Amino acid sequence: MRREEMVRNVRERQQPWDIAVVGGGATGAGVAVDAAARGFSVVLLEAHDFGKGTSSRSTKLVHGGVRYLEQGNIPLVMSALKERGLMRRNAPHLVHDLAFVVPNYSWWEAPFYGIGLKLYDMLAGKYGFGASKLLSKEETLERLPALEPEELRGGVVYYDGQFDDARLLIHLAMTAADHGATLLNYCPVTGLQRDPDGYVNGMLARDEETGEELAISARIVVNATGVFTDSIRQMADPAADPLVVTSQGIHLVFDRSFLKSETALMVPRTSDGRILFVIPWHGHAVAGTTDTPVDAPSLEPRPLDEEIEFILETAARFFVRPPSRADVLAVYVGLRPLVKGEGKTSALSRDHVIHVDTSGLLTITGGKWTTYRHMAEDCVDHAITLGKLPDVECTTKNLRIHGYLEDAAAQGSPEDSLAVYGSDAESIRTLAEDPALAVQLHPALPYIAAEVVWAARAEMARTVEDVLARHTRALFLNASAAIAMADPVAKLLAAELGRDEAWIEVQVSEFRALAEQYRVV
Repeated sequence: MRREEMVRNVRERQQPWDIAVVGGGATGAGVAVDAAARGFSVVLLEAHDFGKGTSSRSTKLVHGGVRYLEQGNIPLVMSALKERGLMRRNAPHLVHDLAFVVPNYSWWEAPFYGIGLKLYDMLAGKYGFGASKLLSKEETLERLPALEPEELRGGVVYYDGQFDDARLLIHLAMTAADHGATLLNYCPVTGLQRDPDGYVNGMLARDEETGEELAISARIVVNATGVFTDSIRQMADPAADPLVVTSQGIHLVFDRSFLKSETALMVPRTSDGRILFVIPWHGHAVAGTTDTPVDAPSLEPRPLDEEIEFILETAARFFVRPPSRADVLAVYVGLRPLVKGEGKTSALSRDHVIHVDTSGLLTITGGKWTTYRHMAEDCVDHAITLGKLPDVECTTKNLRIHGYLEDAAAQGSPEDSLAVYGSDAESIRTLAEDPALAVQLHPALPYIAAEVVWAARAEMARTVEDVLARHTRALFLNASAAIAMADPVAKLLAAELGRDEAWIEVQVSEFRALAEQYRVV
């Protein structure tokens, strides 16, 4: 993907697009993939970088949702388990199995959770990732040697999926582009256009890099902006009732020594009613999450002190070496777009909703990463009806995601940071034949200079933050290391994008200020 070509596609288009998508997160990118794969002309606009918001800030799990099982939402669990299987099949370079252990410290826990997880296995059917089973105390400690052994009775092991959310999102954008879609980042929508009957038939946007105003006509406009859903709906109707409420969840990242394992810990019940996970991810341990209602969405939500303490205190009960604030390498915060309902945000449905305003604006919101493909299929089916488009069948159940490798597991170990690029890894290795691009950017993280060049040339990365937060995951793994990497990354980007010294200085300064929010002091 090259941004210059995408801008030109938008500028020079004479005919209305079949489908115009607002929002470059998991939902919007999923819609673009689905629509483009059906043969429709598609344009997607994102106000910032792809995945800047919620879609890069998940718990990194592809799962059916054990908690939704407890809530009795069997249809959502079954749908998510099926989609989990399709994700692994279509993007094996990014989605893999992960073993989870539920430790038992009371006599009743093993049979109670064991029965529930057997049901979870059964609901997965042919899309299962592995059978759950009861573990003895010795087997539990063998899988999770960092676990507190005092009063431990045993455990239950079950299997779910794990992925790199931002990397999958980038590859979804590339998949859409591979099928002819035009996707443009740093191009916020500033208004909606209407036909003589008052129906939305396009949008106005601004290219943030040049200031150019763009007018885009479309047969149907899809609002896929997550927590910002209502701000787009209110462009069409300032009196529109809010559809979404927002809650935030934080994650703390530690050195992998806290987990000492490639098996994840799952605590099924915490004091706030949520599940706590501690999972291995990119050579680190990620602990989360919380569920805290927030009044209004923001691009960079901040962790609350009580959220940090809640995760530290909960994790401390399960580990021989209790983690402290000083051990936190990074904290990141994600916002959930939840469809309005009664009760606590933790109890609100994670099902998605399709909403059509009287203006004809088609909104899709809610849902979860695991079900992005099914959500997109549902949305495009509605878009076909509303936009009077040809009735073409969805093809994404068997659509390979960009970077697909037949035997991804054999192509690179978990220690190989280039494995997440799938088939693109070879291009990065070729770039790294230049010794200057083979340089590791920081000793604490595996990223090399060639990845920065690749992000700019092929993935539309435009800023230091893009590279260090999403195209690599440096900021989410180790904020201090990411701060140290800002200067060399800025210089590499400047050379690729034709920027000057002043731009480098601004980029480094802005990134360092942002990255401070990812540190716990």
